[in-house]
Amino acid sequence: MQHPIQPSDRLTFSDFTVLVLHHMIVFLVLQSCAGQTQVIGPSQPIVATVGDDIILPCHLEPAINASDLRLEWVRPDLSPGFVHVRANSQESVVDKQPSYRGRTSLLTDKLKDGDISLRLSEVKPSDEGTYRCLAPTLGRAAFIKLIVGAVSSPFIKVINRNGTNVVLQCESKGWYPEPEVSWLDGEGNLLSAGPTKTVRGPDDLYTVSSRVTVEKRHDNNVTCRVQQKNINQTRETHIIVSALPWHMKCILALSLAGVFIVILSVVGIEIKVLFYLSFLNFRILHPSTHPLSHLVIFGLHFDYVFFLADICLPLFLLYLLLTSMDNHTPYYYSNIHLTCTNVLCIIL
Repeated sequence: MQHPIQPSDRLTFSDFTVLVLHHMIVFLVLQSCAGQTQVIGPSQPIVATVGDDIILPCHLEPAINASDLRLEWVRPDLSPGFVHVRANSQESVVDKQPSYRGRTSLLTDKLKDGDISLRLSEVKPSDEGTYRCLAPTLGRAAFIKLIVGAVSSPFIKVINRNGTNVVLQCESKGWYPEPEVSWLDGEGNLLSAGPTKTVRGPDDLYTVSSRVTVEKRHDNNVTCRVQQKNINQTRETHIIVSALPWHMKCILALSLAGVFIVILSVVGIEIKVLFYLSFLNFRILHPSTHPLSHLVIFGLHFDYVFFLADICLPLFLLYLLLTSMDNHTPYYYSNIHLTCTNVLCIIL
């Protein structure tokens, strides 16, 4: 049995009008929210080096004039956390984090274009963290992550020489964040080394050092690598560990120098004999017209010039030889160079 439709069950014109207005209002609200200005930051972290001046990017989209807006840059992990605040068209230093005083500013000439980026000067390791770029009147914010790094070149020194082994130490100062140290042989293979010692200084920078024991053999090329993967930075230094001991190098140098001296002496004697024969022959034929008959160099007769050249030139070549034999680690043999030179002077 069907019941007749009552007047209350029918959709009246007034009800239909209310329903349409409701949907229109919802549509307009959604459209308004979709067109609201957003605060946009970078999608990737910003990487900076200690001491740099950097820009932390942040802008309004769609762009509106931000000159008269209150703008806040905040470090949520600090207290007080205000890094930079702009209010009433000027910077407000109330409750500003002391470590940022005098190091922050906005790009005032770009505020009219919606650019509210922060300029940060003389970056410190403690500046690393997450920053919030906020426009309170818009109710929107963006987050920017800053990664701070510092690098320096390592150096290698010999700690001990024992039999066929050499103990090397690699050290590098002024890193941030804490880096890793590794040793490699001439073919790029990792060497087994002792634990890395790390010291963090008052400036928050790290000093790292590591030791390794290697064998003395011909052209043993060893590399120390210091690496920080977070900031994608690597520094390396090399050293060649030779199997030839210092006293053998000195003996070899003296032997080679002796050969050079003999060769140069023979060549010098031949040239001098020819010169003397020519000179004497010319003097006999023209005793008063020879141009070198009265030649004096630095107060010395030309005969003495040959004598000085015979001594000074071999000594100079010996010095060059000793220096070039160990140019990779010259500080270990500076005393040896002097000793060998003195010995040769006594022999001569």
